[in-house]
Amino acid sequence: MAKYYGVMDFIETNKRNPSKHDDEERGKYLNWIKHNRKLYVAGDLKSERVEKFRKLLEMSEQYRRKNQYE
Repeated sequence: MAKYYGVMDFIETNKRNPSKHDDEERGKYLNWIKHNRKLYVAGDLKSERVEKFRKLLEMSEQYRRKNQYE
């Protein structure tokens, strides 16, 4: 749960998702998000964490990076 709150705080504070190019952000946040997303899609995420992770994904989608053609 500490990582969850850390990721939520990072996204709310910086108004963006963690960068894959920054070693600190990738190690602290991005790898955790990717791992839990795999568990969520596979259906292996614990039931009490599914709703919280869904909120995190919605927040992440809100700050999704857009390219020049969108």
